[in-house]
Amino acid sequence: MLQLFYWIKLMNQNSKRCGFVAIIGAPNAGKSTLLNALIGTKVSIVTHKAQTTRRRILGILPVEQTQIIFVDTPGLFSPQKVFEKNMVDSAISGLLDADIGLLLVDVSKKNLDHVTKLLELLPKQHPPLALILNKIDLVEKPRLLSISEKLNARGNFEQTFMISALKNSGLSAILSFLSERVPEGPWHFPEDQLTNLTDRQHASEVVREKLFLALHDELPYGLTVATENWEAFKDGSVKLSLTIYVEREQHKPIILGKNGSKIKHIGKQARVELEHLWGHPVHLFLNVKVKEQWTKRPELYSSLGVEMDN
Repeated sequence: MLQLFYWIKLMNQNSKRCGFVAIIGAPNAGKSTLLNALIGTKVSIVTHKAQTTRRRILGILPVEQTQIIFVDTPGLFSPQKVFEKNMVDSAISGLLDADIGLLLVDVSKKNLDHVTKLLELLPKQHPPLALILNKIDLVEKPRLLSISEKLNARGNFEQTFMISALKNSGLSAILSFLSERVPEGPWHFPEDQLTNLTDRQHASEVVREKLFLALHDELPYGLTVATENWEAFKDGSVKLSLTIYVEREQHKPIILGKNGSKIKHIGKQARVELEHLWGHPVHLFLNVKVKEQWTKRPELYSSLGVEMDN
């Protein structure tokens, strides 16, 4: 009997867990920042602009015997346009496919009534949710406790965590909770794989991030980036050609800048980051093309490098 007890204990210690964890929340709540902080490296682009994340990006993290697969989803909001509806549908689909969801809330916002509206967007039957209060370093403790109490009264959350994703504060408690919460089962990815993005997809995401950062208020939201050509050389370097698609002809000069200065700056910033990420030289070439009203034509999304998983 004693031998059986130790055998069962050993089997439990060696049993693996693997599960999907969807990070959901309003645009600019810090979802991509949280994903990158949890994984320990940059797998999702981060900008000051809302609605930056468009595809369902996975960040894969081993925690002892558990593989946690984080899903960075587009922001949840009340959509008005076809493209916005596809983004929200993709976010909800990401949650429904997950074993558990993390609802991320930016507590530095003065008005948090939008959180109730976000909860109303979710289907009645959805995976369990944990509440993540982000940017706690920007609010006083009494207000933080009040926010926690009010939000827990509005939603049925398994647990509440208070963190600062930007400062890597409070993240270990989330990982400890998730490592025990995801189901038992074999790992879905090799232990050294950090994301589901291919190099082609990663390149287009990095370029799109630099566009968001460089254009500020001039940014035409109807833009997307697709990697068109990829050529690898024996010395380890790669040659990439990417196309930036916009909806209107008048958007092209915004991206090109005077004498092409803006797009040259964007290309340089993207090249430097890609070389840092991949560890080898990158020869990057950017083009700008017009695809009229592409955001209203879902049948074009895939060909333009836009992936909506719903």
